[in-house]
Amino acid sequence: MPQNRELAEKQWRRYVYGRDAGHLRFVEKAIKCEDFFAGAYAGGQWTLEDLQKLRSQHRPALTINRILSSLSNVFGDEIENHMELAYRPSYGAPTNNAGILTKVARHIGDSNQLKWLRNEIFCDGSITSRGFYDLRMSFEENAAGDATISTINPKNVIPDPDAAEYDPDSWGDVIVTKWNSIDDIELLYNKKDADALRGRTVSAWEYGFDSISDMADTFSQGHNTMRDAQYVAPDEPDVRRYVRTLDRQYRKLSKVKFFLDTNTGDKRQVPDGWDDELVGMMLARSQNKGLKVIEDTVKRIRWTVTAEDFVLFDDWSPYKHLTIIPYFPYFRYGKTIGLVENLIDPQELFNKTLSQELHVVNTSANSGWIVQTGKLQNMDPQELEERGADTGLVLEVNDKVEDSIKKIQPNQIPQGLDRLSSKAENAIGAVLGRDQRTMGMAREDVSGTAIGENQDASSKNITKPLANLAMTDFLLGRNLLDCIQMFYTDPRIMSITQQGPAGEQEEISINMPDPETGELLNDLTLGTYTAVVTTTKAKQTLDEAQFDQAVALRKDLGIAISDEFIIQNSNLLAKGDIIKDLKAKAEAPLAQLQAQVQELTLKLSVADAKAEVSKTEADATLKNAKAAKEVANTAKVANEAQGGPEAEQIREDQKATREMEINREKHDQEMQMQREKHQLDQ
Repeated sequence: MPQNRELAEKQWRRYVYGRDAGHLRFVEKAIKCEDFFAGAYAGGQWTLEDLQKLRSQHRPALTINRILSSLSNVFGDEIENHMELAYRPSYGAPTNNAGILTKVARHIGDSNQLKWLRNEIFCDGSITSRGFYDLRMSFEENAAGDATISTINPKNVIPDPDAAEYDPDSWGDVIVTKWNSIDDIELLYNKKDADALRGRTVSAWEYGFDSISDMADTFSQGHNTMRDAQYVAPDEPDVRRYVRTLDRQYRKLSKVKFFLDTNTGDKRQVPDGWDDELVGMMLARSQNKGLKVIEDTVKRIRWTVTAEDFVLFDDWSPYKHLTIIPYFPYFRYGKTIGLVENLIDPQELFNKTLSQELHVVNTSANSGWIVQTGKLQNMDPQELEERGADTGLVLEVNDKVEDSIKKIQPNQIPQGLDRLSSKAENAIGAVLGRDQRTMGMAREDVSGTAIGENQDASSKNITKPLANLAMTDFLLGRNLLDCIQMFYTDPRIMSITQQGPAGEQEEISINMPDPETGELLNDLTLGTYTAVVTTTKAKQTLDEAQFDQAVALRKDLGIAISDEFIIQNSNLLAKGDIIKDLKAKAEAPLAQLQAQVQELTLKLSVADAKAEVSKTEADATLKNAKAAKEVANTAKVANEAQGGPEAEQIREDQKATREMEINREKHDQEMQMQREKHQLDQ
């Protein structure tokens, strides 16, 4: 008997509770929404009962998928939004560490193709109302570990059925259920349990189809002869057998040791496996005199994986958060709403009204005949039934046509039936906020400006789904920060590709000892940070707007915007090469000499302007002095006539006037010499 059978049974009961407390309803809704999104592919937009009934009556069942085209327009808006993740220091963070953290996060995002994963969970959320990231460490390619980000099928994730908040930090648990082959179990967990499962011919529990069945979400589209079957004998190698595994992360009380910084109050959990000797060495090496170790009872994350009555894994999680990060387009206290579910009824109405219109048109072309017995000469009534709607049909009768054979007049198309299909089509656009104009299919007489304004207005209809996507980005950034600070503690050198057009490579190193002091450089474990998420238009759209504005500012307003900035925001394929060529030419000796000449010319122009101002001021001063002189002469004559005391002051004023005239002539001579020197240099 397997060990920990009681724990496996307890985990199964928790899974059944979550499954029956709402997850099955979500799965049914998700399957229906996916069928309507796929249209005629996969399940389709018609129920099997309706299709069988229509086919028995020889009536059409059209599928004109407007949901796919409408959602594609929404997906385009999301693709045009670019997410930037950065970190800001809160307290205790060394200088420049926040910038290094931002670059490390960018490196992890690029390594995991985060841009495409983000698009994928937006599609999952829009269609099924739920999307999920999974963030954890992988040790396959790096013994120190690399942060990996992936997406999970939302039908396989069972959130805490008792939770009511968006943030998983408030959830009690989360279960990821998956169909794994016996070989996968042996590879991921252990050979002993895999061999025990491989040798079974029946399930240990009375789980029925929910324990051993086929996989629906595969290229086979759920077509598998093993549906609802138990284990088969191990001597049938052509039949792949799958076992449902339950991967559960849940919170449990536990006593934990922490490093406490008494200066800031910051607490960091002591890694599992550290003994007292290692903790003492850490305290001795630390330069923080206020660092000490405390013990506290907290909720930790326990991680248990089971398959039937086997416990494949059971230990404390090495992460501070659940690895599952959700995305919900609309979220109301545990209720998740996507974009497709409210389009199902308008799409069904659209399909049914168009099918009915086609049926009416078909019946009007072959409404039937009334034939008297024995009057039809060139065919029998059965042949007339088969060929009665053929073009160019010739009927031969042995009496008057109107007496021998008559065509049944078909019913007229009911009034309003054609308008009903138009209303259904308009309802799809109204519910989603995407009509023909906003999707770029307006009439030819509609101006481009009006179309652009309509498209800008329609983008507000998905503001909330995009805002929730930004919240998911924040949760991802927060959890990624903890992974970096917990696991990126070894010396590493990473290459970061800049986002500029030239794509320059930058190498950053973390946790490298300083050769002089021995301290760790760029130690990302120090300090507390806050994740900051900003969203902008996609690079191409943003660059086009920047390019147009930069050209207009330089052309119309004469603002000296650099050539490099304009080229960076252009759509040229070889932008990086052009910028490098411009820099090389700017650094050439001839270009530097021309720049020096231009700088000297500018300085001379400024000097000329200053000289002109000085000359104007000197002329004004001279005029004032002459006027004062005339006044003084007048006063002198009067004083001499009267023998007054102002005679000495008049002589002082005359002396100052002569000195000003001499200084002005000297300044003019110096400016003339500078102009002659500049002409000789050229």
